[in-house]
Amino acid sequence: MEYQISAILLSQEELAARVREIGETIGRDYAGKELVVVGILKGAVIFLSDLVRAVPADVNITLDFMAVSSYGDSTKTSGIVRIVKDLDGSIKDKDVLLVEDIVDTGLTLSYLVKMMRERQPKSVRVCALLDKEERRKVHVDVDYRGFPIPDEFVVGYGLDYGGRWRHLPAIYTIEQK
Repeated sequence: MEYQISAILLSQEELAARVREIGETIGRDYAGKELVVVGILKGAVIFLSDLVRAVPADVNITLDFMAVSSYGDSTKTSGIVRIVKDLDGSIKDKDVLLVEDIVDTGLTLSYLVKMMRERQPKSVRVCALLDKEERRKVHVDVDYRGFPIPDEFVVGYGLDYGGRWRHLPAIYTIEQK
């Protein structure tokens, strides 16, 4: 099935402003603390890069990454979470912030939060740029949320369809050609 970009959902300016706000809030919540920020690859990498630069310098941030797969080349999640790349370091007794590009059904995020908690961190919080609440199948707490969005497949600002369109500076909807 071929897709094409349909419309801008969130502009570059809207994204930049909201990411700054979230970064400032994280800065207040973790002022003077150490924080392990875990980016979920590949979708969250652009958001994570902008986000950590928006967090004030008095938060001591270390970065780690996980790669998971639940979509493949589809526009619908399979519901099966596969860990492609695990953390490089221990999170035991550390404050952890999971950074996701989008929360859809909640299945992937619920699985990741449970996995993180089993590793005995001091705390685990979640930051997601986009949230499709109407698609939720399981409850997940999103502590820092960028934007609620409608049930449409979106690309840009790190999000892709079949590896395409991650590099776009805004969030776009796509449609079948």
